[in-house]
Amino acid sequence: MSKTRHPSTAWAIALAGLVSLAVAMGIGRFAFTPILPMMLNDGVVDLPAASWLASANYLGYLLGAIFCTLQPWLWARLRRLPLLAYSSLVRAGLVATGVLTLAMAWHFPAAWPTLRFAAGVTSAVVFVYTSGWCLAHLAGLGVPTLGGVIYAGPGAGIVVSGLFASGMVAWHWSAATAWLIFAVLAFVLTALVWRILQGEERLAARVPRVAPPESGLGAARPRHSHGEMTLLTLAYGLAGFGYIITATFLPVIARAALPGSGWVDLFWPIFGLGVTVGALLATRIPAGKDFRLLLAVCYFFQALGIAASLWSPSLAGFIVGSLLLGVPFTAITFFAMQEVRRLRPDTAASFMGLLTATYGIGQFLGPPLVALLLRHTGSSHEGFTLSLEIAASALLIGAALYGWLIRVYPVARS
Repeated sequence: MSKTRHPSTAWAIALAGLVSLAVAMGIGRFAFTPILPMMLNDGVVDLPAASWLASANYLGYLLGAIFCTLQPWLWARLRRLPLLAYSSLVRAGLVATGVLTLAMAWHFPAAWPTLRFAAGVTSAVVFVYTSGWCLAHLAGLGVPTLGGVIYAGPGAGIVVSGLFASGMVAWHWSAATAWLIFAVLAFVLTALVWRILQGEERLAARVPRVAPPESGLGAARPRHSHGEMTLLTLAYGLAGFGYIITATFLPVIARAALPGSGWVDLFWPIFGLGVTVGALLATRIPAGKDFRLLLAVCYFFQALGIAASLWSPSLAGFIVGSLLLGVPFTAITFFAMQEVRRLRPDTAASFMGLLTATYGIGQFLGPPLVALLLRHTGSSHEGFTLSLEIAASALLIGAALYGWLIRVYPVARS
């Protein structure tokens, strides 16, 4: 039986999700990366302090994800308050992202850890509830694969923030000016999608309720053990640890390896371009593929990307490494969230929060490791090299875990 489709509505939802994640992730979380060299040049932070600022953001991301996991339970216990609509949380988080980014322009370093922590909380909330809101409605419209489009958002945000920052570096603008410009950009983008990100009760009137298409995976509705979900969660956490060191310090690492090169400020936008391309390619994956196999391949390519910049700290090595790290980045998230929907269809939002929290733990551990190794080795080159070797190893372990899942928990096929 054919399914009713509303392409314009589906694309509006997907693009609203893309913009939402561009603001929350590309600006709220990752604008710090291209601005960091400007902050170092301004003398307002040093590398160890920058590591702890990054950790404050990732700790906030972790706690925000935990909130998303517990939120339905907490509101059910309170009973006096209605369950907050996903879209309301998304819009509140987008506004908060703009305010917190604007506050970073205030030269008060003592407040920066708190601001980066709060930005982490809001980015997790926006990520989880944007994912849940968009994926649910796109599945209802019969176009679940279009959900991959929303995960192009972080890459698009990274490209824009990276290019803006490159121009500001070339014009010798201050880091405070960069934070101000990114805050204005966040507010403008939020305004563009404000009306689309409306409450479920209003959107439901235009979204037909249809059964999700049969994918051939899990069509027999097999029982899924706690062990399967546990291994998926652990493997996803390793992805957070594996990418975060490069994603936080790429411009700084490139500057140290290629002093005076005009390319050093472009590696971060190249990474973002890879993220965008990977997310869009994920939407072209035919139905019926085992997401765990795709995840294992993505982890391997990210590890290879890290190795490329270690083996060849040159212009070519950083370009290849940035692309190999970026292309699988949000594809990993898309595949993992679809796997959650397969394993826990009735409680997907809470388990998306659980995976995001585990990912946040991995992210939180990365920058302190860098700070520790920088202090232990006394050399930025040795400290970053050892950190990246550990990160690549973590990704290979994650890929092996997915291989184990495929072997022990084969997917039932129709």
